[in-house]
Amino acid sequence: MQSIIKALPNSAGVYQYFDSNDKLLYIGKAKNLKNRVKSYWRFTPSFVPNPSQNPRILKMLDEAVRLEYILVGSEKDALILENSLIKQLKPKYNILLRDDKTYPYIYIDDSLPFPRFEITRKAIKGRDITYYGPFPSGSKSLFDGLYEVYPLVQNRSCLKAKKACLFYQIKKCLAPCEEKITQEEYRDIVSSAKVAITKRKPLILALTQKMQELASQERYEEAGAFRDMINAISSLTISSDIDLANSLNVDIWAIKSGEERGVVVKLFMRNGKVISSDYTLFRHTHIFDIDEAYRQAILDFYTKDSPDINQNIVVADSFEDMDSIRDTISSIFDRKIEITHPKIGAKAKLVSLALQNADELLRKSENQTSTIMEQRVADILSLSSIPYRVESFDNSHLMGVATVGGMVVWDENGWDKSSYRRYELNSKDEYGQMREMLSRRIEKFAKEPPPDLWILDGGLANLNLAQMLLKEANVNLDVIAIAKEKIDSKANRAKGLARDIIYTTNEIFELRGDDKRLMWIQRQRDEAHRYAITYHQNRKRRDDNQISLLNKKGIGTATVKKLINYFGTFEAIESASYDEIKRVTNSKIAKIIKNTNQ
Repeated sequence: MQSIIKALPNSAGVYQYFDSNDKLLYIGKAKNLKNRVKSYWRFTPSFVPNPSQNPRILKMLDEAVRLEYILVGSEKDALILENSLIKQLKPKYNILLRDDKTYPYIYIDDSLPFPRFEITRKAIKGRDITYYGPFPSGSKSLFDGLYEVYPLVQNRSCLKAKKACLFYQIKKCLAPCEEKITQEEYRDIVSSAKVAITKRKPLILALTQKMQELASQERYEEAGAFRDMINAISSLTISSDIDLANSLNVDIWAIKSGEERGVVVKLFMRNGKVISSDYTLFRHTHIFDIDEAYRQAILDFYTKDSPDINQNIVVADSFEDMDSIRDTISSIFDRKIEITHPKIGAKAKLVSLALQNADELLRKSENQTSTIMEQRVADILSLSSIPYRVESFDNSHLMGVATVGGMVVWDENGWDKSSYRRYELNSKDEYGQMREMLSRRIEKFAKEPPPDLWILDGGLANLNLAQMLLKEANVNLDVIAIAKEKIDSKANRAKGLARDIIYTTNEIFELRGDDKRLMWIQRQRDEAHRYAITYHQNRKRRDDNQISLLNKKGIGTATVKKLINYFGTFEAIESASYDEIKRVTNSKIAKIIKNTNQ
């Protein structure tokens, strides 16, 4: 490694440290690779880590035996590549923030004669687009509230009809389609609605009045829907007495670290008012690095697909690469962006508010006991970290028919069903099916970062397969497999006798059936099994219908199986050409399927 470091070029790039087991330890970036990497070490009188580094880096260097690097064209490219690789490869000593979601905005295209509000997560083309947000939560409630209170054009298709509809009759629209309202009058209504997006008190009062009217009419279910809408709009932002008289637009960031978790707090101020806020808890490895945390958080949030980018970003800490991050974001959006760390004045008060909320969120999170079981599982299985986020896999088929796989996700809040994934699989054997499913998940790591733990249904073969695939991808990820005890090569499923065996990298565990750690793992496996088999049953039902239709056309079951074995799915058979089907079967079958007279 010493010779590699001495020969490093004076170029921008990304470097990676590996341990003796070829596990990725750390990813860093540099404007000048040679200078940056050499700063980690002392070369005389012997080659040793530079003691001036922080303890986290010293521990990493003590384990490092190999260095690799990637050259890029500029420091901006190095920043972006480093951030992408950290999320994708999950190095042991880097912090992994999972807040890569995009927030919705409410927007309006004022170039239209009768504009209406819409919700978007991406930039919309147009010269006269105005964005409001971002809204981490409650955007749909705010959007619906506007259309309940203000008589706007309710649907995109309304103006095309040229005739007043039910919305006009119930007084939710003033029928511009029949020219019952002028453009000038309509724009006055739009102007009032725009004000209500940020100054929400009149909107909430109007919705409250509607709720009370419905309740007085004993229409309690509808009144309840209004109550929920009002609560969602009211909770869009944290409570704050800060209300600046000027039209200040600024995004405020604060990142703090606790014992085991850190938190990222974001406040969004528009026109002098904090219109929304959000936070993300994250786990950190070993010793917290504030510079790395800000780099990841800000680069993940401000992407080229963002609908709107605020010019002023305020941070609670001055961090390394602040200027480089500013220049990178400015380059992405082709406009000047400012990142500042204020110590006095109105912006400093906003920073103080963000830090106050960060402290409270950390206090609440560290009082929670929801991860005690995860800690116990990590201890007994010697996992490298507490599994705050877990992905479990299973596949299902019946004699090779309707072969599917399922991935379920568990995090600190329970089942994350929005992250569940289904896979249509082509492999004929279970080992190949697991390989196909895991490979496809690994391909998504760049956009959907890896979890802390994989749980696989199956034995040692599946465990070894997963570890091989992860090693090929240079990803650090704990894996365990859980399988039924086998007697005479068959799974022992007799009631009361079935025992589950857990396979890890170095050990095999046979825990008592009433062991809560085993139950926690079984719960993950069983949910994956339920999800996969439900998908299989739906696919099987659909495939049975397809088989029945082909049978009615005179195509026998054996021929259908031959077609499935060749094309893989009924969709592929349907899209295949006449010649392809003829090649697999004969011209008669091809004519029936393609409904042709060839």
